[in-house]
Amino acid sequence: MTMKEFDFEIVKNPEIYKIGTVRAHSDHEFYRNENHHVGEMSDFKYSLNGVWKFAYAKNYDLAEPDFYKNEYDCRKWDEIRVPAHVQMEGYGAPQYVNVQYPWDGHEKIVPGEIPAVFNPVASYTKYFNLPEKMKEGPVYISFQGVESAFALWINGEFIGYSEDTFTPSEFDLSEYVNRDGENKLSIMVFRFSSGSWLEDQDFFRFSGIFRDVYLYTVPKVHVKDMRVKTLLDDKYEDAQLELDLDVTGTGKAKIFLFKDGQEILKESIELDGETKCIFDVKKPLKWSAEAPNLYELKIEVQDENRNLMEVIKENVGFRRFELINNVMCLNGKRIVFHGVNRHEFSSVSGRCISEDDIRKDLIVMKKNNINAVRTSHYPNNTVFYRMCDKLGLYVIDETNLETHGTWEPVLRGIEPREYAVPGDRKEFAENVIDRAHNMFERDKNHACVLIWSCGNESFGGKDLFEMHEKFHEWDDTRLVHYEGVANDNRYEDTSDMVSRMYSTVADIKKYLAEHRDKPYINCEYTHAMGNSCGAMFKYTDLAYEDELFQGGFIWDYIDQSITCKDRYGNEFQAYGGDFDDRPNDGSFSGNGIAYGGPRTPSPKVQEVKYNYQNISVAFDDEIVIINRNLFTDTNEFNCIFSLEKEGEMIDMCMQKVNCEPLSQTRVKVPFEIPDDGSEYVLTVSFVLCKDTDWAKAGHEVSYGQKVYGTYDYKKELAKKAQQTVSSCGKLSVTKGYVNLGIKGDDFEI
Repeated sequence: MTMKEFDFEIVKNPEIYKIGTVRAHSDHEFYRNENHHVGEMSDFKYSLNGVWKFAYAKNYDLAEPDFYKNEYDCRKWDEIRVPAHVQMEGYGAPQYVNVQYPWDGHEKIVPGEIPAVFNPVASYTKYFNLPEKMKEGPVYISFQGVESAFALWINGEFIGYSEDTFTPSEFDLSEYVNRDGENKLSIMVFRFSSGSWLEDQDFFRFSGIFRDVYLYTVPKVHVKDMRVKTLLDDKYEDAQLELDLDVTGTGKAKIFLFKDGQEILKESIELDGETKCIFDVKKPLKWSAEAPNLYELKIEVQDENRNLMEVIKENVGFRRFELINNVMCLNGKRIVFHGVNRHEFSSVSGRCISEDDIRKDLIVMKKNNINAVRTSHYPNNTVFYRMCDKLGLYVIDETNLETHGTWEPVLRGIEPREYAVPGDRKEFAENVIDRAHNMFERDKNHACVLIWSCGNESFGGKDLFEMHEKFHEWDDTRLVHYEGVANDNRYEDTSDMVSRMYSTVADIKKYLAEHRDKPYINCEYTHAMGNSCGAMFKYTDLAYEDELFQGGFIWDYIDQSITCKDRYGNEFQAYGGDFDDRPNDGSFSGNGIAYGGPRTPSPKVQEVKYNYQNISVAFDDEIVIINRNLFTDTNEFNCIFSLEKEGEMIDMCMQKVNCEPLSQTRVKVPFEIPDDGSEYVLTVSFVLCKDTDWAKAGHEVSYGQKVYGTYDYKKELAKKAQQTVSSCGKLSVTKGYVNLGIKGDDFEI
């Protein structure tokens, strides 16, 4: 759709969700030469992050309508950082709400309408000169994340409009950009749009440009989209590397594949429009969370005269994910998800999250045996997927969709089923499929993504079923997840797996006793609020008792809290209601296994790590080692045996234990344990024997303990009492005894 002038009515219309945008594409980086590492920002790009001119209005009627015009001078406006949330920069306030929509209780509206009285409009302006390297070619602009909808102008010309907060929106500025002088870039961001009906997630509600903004250009011959497939044979040994390249212009390409600097593949191909090529790769190392083996794909793109146009570098992981006899399998082995749900969130900057924070989260997960993440409930920053590829984490990639507040009244009988969004509503059908498509196109080449998710808690209906069908039309290498059919099962095949939230183990067993046609996961379980995560072992044990139950994802990873200061300057973590936000759900956002401020693990993580460990240790007359890794022998770790006597280490040894994946073995206790009435604790610990990207050698990945004998606490108390008496010197006696405050069950000193 095209439009010469912006019309505010489109913000209300769910059938108009983008105007003038560039077609969604893969997130591969391309460079002018090969002096770059995989994932580095391209030198074809020019960042517009930084300080912008800014104006804030309570609603559209109060906003300056002509600010985008060349003759309107915005230089006297306030300034704001980009990327950032408007509310975190002092304009308005954050609002935390779970099921309700943020306007509930303020304005009574229905889908197809948006708030009129309080619907803040943020007007941004950036004055810039085009960098020299971009003056000759086409010029595009990319917004990686804007909440919730925005209109774009340059030099007074309306360029386009976009919704879908969490995937890139890109526009072609070539026709209107001033190549030799100053440019005026203008953006109007609407806090609530028709898209807001699709974004009722359980999180703090913000608005603004909260992810990177940059200009980019492309060479004459350019790979504008790339699809990478790794096709393993039925023995999971040899593979084919399949490339689908969508090329602007005609030329040639040299294709290279490297592993740790060693050249595995070198081929030359012709480029002309849509180009497909397939290469055989013998016995590649497979990718998994246990061993995230990555190959480096390099494509040197040339014009017809063999002049270098661009160099593409991308990581490739060879892996195959599929259903075998209704069981989810990775590279032929049954997988168990030891997962968490994770909001992108910082207590300092909201969902404008840094690369360092992302890395810290993923390293904490790896150190605590978490192997999977569900991106609740929207696509994450693209750097997240690159890190998951490298560190080794499985991802359920979730479409930006939740409509909890529209179907909850349906369940209570207040509204008819037709009220639910998207449901069977034709006006939302293309909108939600576009959101799924944007996510698919950007993230399709990441090995870490095993499952696409249609969204979260959005009931059922035809629109979601059509989304499922589209995912399979686009991608035959992954499965599709959706939990909401539990509340509206007219289209049960919207999900390739049974997915439930907070089901008891008893309920899961009952269900699986009657239904054996799909695998089962808990997309949310063991709600981690307060003093929680107890009895988690019942779920993790079940994953090894019934092959159709394949794990779950804890709700959730990190507390959503915002660092604030009280009137005395003391920092504290704020929740819903602390910003005079109404309605709000209070501290219900504080249900992570990591603390919101420092991003450090809470004590709950100890339980998570133990239950999620892949090597279990049991004891009888010997030590039983149970290796639940899919691909890793226990001899890849050091096994440390230690013996303590009443808290004091008395012996220790280390040895290699050979236990193949998905098997068990027995080893003898390496110590003589005295039977002298004292308590002895035998600990068997498996630790990393070399450094990894996420932990140093010596990091403990699993352990087990057995206690021998009985701890004589009376004897210990008496000993401590004697030590206390000895240290007191001369004592004065009152009424015949000295009270040292030391008590046992049957004595007092």
